[in-house]
Amino acid sequence: MFRKGPVMTQPDDHGYQSHRRSLLRATLGGMVSFVATPALAVTLPRKSAADFRSLSFRHLHTGETLTVPYRESGRYSRDALAAINNLMRDFRTGDIIGMDVGLLDILYRLRTTLDSTQPFEIISAYRSPKTNAYLAARSSGVAKHSYHTKGMAIDIRLPGRRLRDVRRVALDLRLRG
Repeated sequence: MFRKGPVMTQPDDHGYQSHRRSLLRATLGGMVSFVATPALAVTLPRKSAADFRSLSFRHLHTGETLTVPYRESGRYSRDALAAINNLMRDFRTGDIIGMDVGLLDILYRLRTTLDSTQPFEIISAYRSPKTNAYLAARSSGVAKHSYHTKGMAIDIRLPGRRLRDVRRVALDLRLRG
């Protein structure tokens, strides 16, 4: 069963280089990007008063992990959302924003549909406007007005699942991908 409250761990002793190599492998290995939009709320199932939703993450840049029930008895947990926001902060600047709860529901639905208990591997979550401008100036693959700067997008991998399968399920669920 899921534990109550957030559970976080810090990076291991391998240092920055091992995390950098993990990031490079993640980037080269592929990723799926999700964007929360108002239209997606229509595709999510109705929420019952007794629903329970939990997510697990591993941030590839910081090495931090988090397993947290973020919705219980029909309500979002403020403490859980604060822990998620902290984990998904701009790791370059430390800036934190409130991540869109619709995005969390999308991740929950995706993981449930794929029948996975593995943590999502975070490649990119929130990016401050300063970080986004820096990255956009150096890469054509970064949108100047990215949803990452609004806390409405995340780039992830799901261990044990092929990227094309995750993308296909996301598209089948009309979650974009």
